[in-house]
Amino acid sequence: MMKQHLDALKDSKYCPLWHDQDIRPETLPALSADTSCELLIVGGGFTGLWGALQAKERQPDADIILIEKTTISDGASGRNGGFLSSSLAHGETNTDHQFPGEADKLHQLGQQNLKEFIETLEHYNIDARYEKVGETSVATDQASVDALRATYESEKAQGEDVVWFNQEEMQAQVNSPTYLAGLWYRGGQDGVVDPARLCWGLKRVILELGVRIYEETPLTSLKKLGQDKMEVTCSDVKIISDKVLMATNAYRNPIGQARRSIIPVWDYQIATQPLSQEQLDSIGWHKSRHALSNHANMFHYYRFTKDNRITWGGGGAVRYYFNNGIDQSYADIPERFAQLSEEFFETFPQLKGIKFTHRWSGIIATSTRFCVVPGVAYDGRVAWAIGYTGLGVGASRFGARIGIELLGYKPSEILDMQFVKKKPIPWAPEPLRWIGVYLTHKALEKADANGGKRGLWLKLLDMLNLGFTC
Repeated sequence: MMKQHLDALKDSKYCPLWHDQDIRPETLPALSADTSCELLIVGGGFTGLWGALQAKERQPDADIILIEKTTISDGASGRNGGFLSSSLAHGETNTDHQFPGEADKLHQLGQQNLKEFIETLEHYNIDARYEKVGETSVATDQASVDALRATYESEKAQGEDVVWFNQEEMQAQVNSPTYLAGLWYRGGQDGVVDPARLCWGLKRVILELGVRIYEETPLTSLKKLGQDKMEVTCSDVKIISDKVLMATNAYRNPIGQARRSIIPVWDYQIATQPLSQEQLDSIGWHKSRHALSNHANMFHYYRFTKDNRITWGGGGAVRYYFNNGIDQSYADIPERFAQLSEEFFETFPQLKGIKFTHRWSGIIATSTRFCVVPGVAYDGRVAWAIGYTGLGVGASRFGARIGIELLGYKPSEILDMQFVKKKPIPWAPEPLRWIGVYLTHKALEKADANGGKRGLWLKLLDMLNLGFTC
């Protein structure tokens, strides 16, 4: 008899749940003739879309072109879990390590960014299915209980709106036998969105504002042209521009400095069929609709959708493949989805018999500082913002702001911050890169299995402030 977790997957469709919607817009035509513009944006994900919108808001007469290799929302921006967080630097520990003295400023900027994010949705009537549910971390071992409790005490002392759940209270919120406690960050505007609808909404808005968008238009080369122009080749056509914003994130960037600052990491997700009323009642989650993750190094992230499905991703299924492997042979690997399914039923055994309708995967970009890496080249004519490391839904708007300010669109004092100016440690060349990531992956899994106890390898990384303590 087929195991439950495999049987649940056998009829699933390989397609992001978010893409499988009737409202998906038509693909726009590719660029077919040479052209020019003031600002060229390369990449049709969150950073590119937010960059175009913010540039237009700051300079309405700016002549902007956005090109996308495939279609808007096809990359990480349309394949993620849709978790909307105000964090810009991936947690307080990482912030203190990477940008000493800037924690308060980054916290304030993160709150401001998310406030403006939500206001933008309202102003332009973008239905991204935003739900203000906060962020909830659950403990599944005693070490996590202790760590979360310490965090709660610290946050409460600082006046943050946080709620502590003991075992009984957490299981009343979401009924999983694995839960021992929980910490709900109730304040602020953190929550969840439908990431594809967000992309499509931004696409509509910038088209209405006069941005020219060309889909299925891959960049093949980037070079300097004269003293003040850039020339981009897309197959057999050329674009001459004054400025370029590279919003490629995990995909290949033609600028070596940017390319060496990130690696592509594959993330895998699954989504259930809509839960019946009986299934909803068995876990009780539909009453609070918490956005959940477990307190662990290799953590899972999971949430409810508007039609009461559960999306489930992360954990040990996350992978880096040798030599920045991004081809489609890594996309639909049965073992990755089987692992996710098995871990899902360990968390919710009462959902025995439920089926997964969708499975999908894609690459995210990770930097050695574990948050966005901005940069500028060609005498200020080309800028980039890449490497969000799993927290890009909200932070990409701020990354886009940095990118356009580096290009001269109403620059502000944020350009003087370490967060912008500090160069990240470049990733080691292969095979050292793969060996280092592999050893770290195994060490993190071992630490999770040992109640959070960190071995020598992780302690070394902690000493080097490489972000694995965030």
